[in-house]
Amino acid sequence: MSQAREVKRRIRSVENTGQITRTMEMVATSKLKKATDRVHAARPYGEALDEIVQSLHNPALADRFPLLRVPQEPRRAAILLLTANRGLAGAFNVNLIRTARALLGELRSKGLETELHVAGKKGIAFFRFQGEELTQTWTEIGDYPTPEDAEMLVRALRSRFESEELDQIWVVASKFKSALSTPPERRLLLPIQGDPEGPPPDSYILSPSGDGILKALLPLYVRNVVFRSLVENAAAEQGARRTAMKNATDNASDMLDDLRRRYNRARQAQITQEIAEIVGGAAAFE
Repeated sequence: MSQAREVKRRIRSVENTGQITRTMEMVATSKLKKATDRVHAARPYGEALDEIVQSLHNPALADRFPLLRVPQEPRRAAILLLTANRGLAGAFNVNLIRTARALLGELRSKGLETELHVAGKKGIAFFRFQGEELTQTWTEIGDYPTPEDAEMLVRALRSRFESEELDQIWVVASKFKSALSTPPERRLLLPIQGDPEGPPPDSYILSPSGDGILKALLPLYVRNVVFRSLVENAAAEQGARRTAMKNATDNASDMLDDLRRRYNRARQAQITQEIAEIVGGAAAFE
């Protein structure tokens, strides 16, 4: 009897857990649709901006535009790591943290001084536990990041690159390919990488002046790269969470099937024992 009661308690526990994971899967599915729409809406503008800036990139302009500076011997680099504030998303945060650690090790092996800037509670908690010094941290970015969020993350880094305090700025975030494919990606944000196969700068007719356009365009380009990383990271997080919760729900369903079979066997054994006791008791009085 006690075995059947124990199995029944486990069945109720797994049923409750399955309801929670199913609900979280549905919530993640809803958020994923909105996040995916934002990714698809942001990509065309960002890709066009990338193409323009890279094609207009010219080392001769670096004297007038500090954001176009290309250090010959980089000495100091910063890494901006984007993680989630919440867990239950499979290996999403682990993969991002592993990529950031690998990049830190690679830069330090080249003799560069490094500093780490982290957005998201999961990344902050991990690196603090490891004793890594964090230059800046943010936890207020939600599921639907805005260009203002991107400006908040990159403003100080951009200014320090312009003043030559930093020679490289990297961004580590997930690349959203599909709900099932969200690999971590590292991108060199600054210095801007020119496109050697693009058209020469003098092939454009610019109005207003090229200087005026670049002065407005370069900070916008840097902010947009971070904004796209935030948007894709948010979509990747929801995709990873939906997949993790679906797997958990399926595992709960399989566990329930096994527990119900065990309960039925225990209950059948109990009934058989009770029948045997009744038959044995009746035979004793004959």
